[in-house]
Amino acid sequence: MGLRILVTNDDGILSPGLAALTRALSALGEVWVVAPDRERTAVAHAVTLHKPLRVHRVAHRMFSVNGTPVDCVNLALLKVMPKPPAIVVSGVNKGVNLGDDVMYSGTVSAAMEGTILGVPSVAVSQEGRDAFRFAVGAAYAARVVRLVLDQGLPEETLLNVNVPNRPRALIKGARITCLSRRRFHNPIIEKQDPHGRTYYWIAGTRMSWSRSKDADHEALEEGYVSITPIHLDVTHYGVLDRFRSWEPMFRPRRRRLSAASRAAGRQKDGNQ
Repeated sequence: MGLRILVTNDDGILSPGLAALTRALSALGEVWVVAPDRERTAVAHAVTLHKPLRVHRVAHRMFSVNGTPVDCVNLALLKVMPKPPAIVVSGVNKGVNLGDDVMYSGTVSAAMEGTILGVPSVAVSQEGRDAFRFAVGAAYAARVVRLVLDQGLPEETLLNVNVPNRPRALIKGARITCLSRRRFHNPIIEKQDPHGRTYYWIAGTRMSWSRSKDADHEALEEGYVSITPIHLDVTHYGVLDRFRSWEPMFRPRRRRLSAASRAAGRQKDGNQ
């Protein structure tokens, strides 16, 4: 058997982005698809613990799961596939996953889970609004996958790939980027239903960006594919020594005994 590739997503088993990715990667190896049975956007790294998970065979080497993207990767690697894949590829997502989005993204979390389980993993997202150029995103996904299969990835590292909404001929190339910061204005919208009861939408009317040097959003705006290496260890090593100064504040304090307690202790020692 040739190399196996696991494809998953958070847009669901019927997503055209998933279909485009499967077609593009079929030239590289044996593609297995294990994806949610419905859209699971913005579920982050959720794992299903409150209900049984069921795997439904949709077609040859294609399965749907009534769970999250992370559930799909777990089940695929540990139960569904006869052997672990050479790589996990999540996408092509309907919309970008830039900056802080990676904290909420089911697409990125699926790749994180693959990395946790020791398999090189890539998340791929396609810029767009009403229409998406999934074939373009899938083509660049295949190019990244080829490089990963050839050169590997550092330990505990995954790649987050975002493809601009342009015809392939107008994409200028790729840039290696860092995560930007995406800030929404008016992030919670308050409204009232016909009965006068208040409800809320978590959304944003406008957004701004910070971190401009080598940032993923800048690369996309300028017509480049953004490739961001993400490390699982989010420890801020640069401030460890600073916060170690707190450690003495948490040491147990010796209780000061009263004179009566000290006398009682001496009497006890004398009687022994």
